Amino acid sequence: MRKIHLKSYSKINLFLKVSKKLKNQNLHNIQSLVFLTNLSDDIFIKKSEKKKDIITFKGRFCNYVNKDINSVNKSIYLLKKKGLIKKNNFYKIVIKKNIPVFSGMGGGSSNAATIISYFLKNKKLLKKNINYFCKHLGSDLRLFFNNKKILQRNLNNVVSYKNQKRYYFVVVYPFFKSSTKEIYSKLRSFDKLKHINFSNSKFMNKIRNEKNSLEKVVISKYPRIRKILNELKLIKNCQFSRITGSGSACFGLFLNKKHGTLGLGLIKKKFPKFWCVLCKTI
Repeated sequence: MRKIHLKSYSKINLFLKVSKKLKNQNLHNIQSLVFLTNLSDDIFIKKSEKKKDIITFKGRFCNYVNKDINSVNKSIYLLKKKGLIKKNNFYKIVIKKNIPVFSGMGGGSSNAATIISYFLKNKKLLKKNINYFCKHLGSDLRLFFNNKKILQRNLNNVVSYKNQKRYYFVVVYPFFKSSTKEIYSKLRSFDKLKHINFSNSKFMNKIRNEKNSLEKVVISKYPRIRKILNELKLIKNCQFSRITGSGSACFGLFLNKKHGTLGLGLIKKKFPKFWCVLCKTI
């Protein structure tokens, strides 16, 4: 087996509404519009000659990953447990972590979905098993089995969102390890989820009026995030700024590369110690 190179893309939540927990799942019901971006981890897979799977993390953010328990080794374990790959087939998997960990950009879920999708090339077989993997690896996993732009109507219902425009994001990661479980546990007010309809003609106006319901909780834990969001919002041609997911990454949205590039230069000067990057929708 030759070495396979896969791209594992990050996500940006343009907005995120959180409702009360679902009775049967003990998870909060949510609503979100998610765009995948070209900021990606690189995954390399090949057969291993040793009688065990060898999983290695490299890259700037590799030290933030739990090497013993992570989405990648869990994915391989579940694939073998379900008999979807042979138990006596072993693989050497290298993940170059370019997506910040604990950032709300979905790196771990994306890694898992990318690997599962590779081994389950049969789309019918993949669709049949998605609920099984989401149950064991987290509901965010569902986002990365879909197309590049995803409308999440509720926790278990995601559909492709038809918007052909390209958007640019100036992302600031302040190296705060924001725990999704902890942030959700501190949320005290909840949204009523309603039907979402974003027409392309009024798309940006509607998105500006949305919010990330976790943002206040994240700011209360990491007050510096308020400063980052305000500085992003003040940049000329920035449409709006928010955290993505449960943080701690913040983003400002721009309509073209020129404005995004200028915004990136300004924000790097404001926060030279933070990780800043420009990415775009795919």
